[in-house]
Amino acid sequence: MKVNQLANDLGITADTVRFYTRIGLLNPNKSPVNGYKIYNDKDKSRMQFILSARKLDFSVDEIKVIFSKTDHGESACHLVRALVKQKLDETEQQFNEMVKLRSRLSQAVDQWSTMPDNLPTGNMVCHLIEGTHQANLPTASVPQHNKVTLTSTEVK
Repeated sequence: MKVNQLANDLGITADTVRFYTRIGLLNPNKSPVNGYKIYNDKDKSRMQFILSARKLDFSVDEIKVIFSKTDHGESACHLVRALVKQKLDETEQQFNEMVKLRSRLSQAVDQWSTMPDNLPTGNMVCHLIEGTHQANLPTASVPQHNKVTLTSTEVK
């Protein structure tokens, strides 16, 4: 099938297919007659995998590593599990930081609703924000966590 047929079958644009072909995740054959790239069922399956992985926030480099393992007959499931766990942990951390930010913003709205709009002085731009530091509104901390790191030999 040609690029447009593959794209239509999967509900994506031909440019999306061309992008993943250009970076080497899809390897269509070239027609000897006209030089068009011809995609087969394996390419379609790989493209479906790419789309599913991208929905789970896998990067192109991570997908390349997964494909390099499976292309060499290895299972990538252990790596996929580790990456998904890492992504879940990161998402939980981001969610918790957003909850903290929401709380700080809500507290600021409540505190500032009755405060006057002061004119700036030589040392002050807006007393509302500058007073936030003195009012000790809770601040977010960003703890470090273990990450699954891909080595340069894994990313091709």
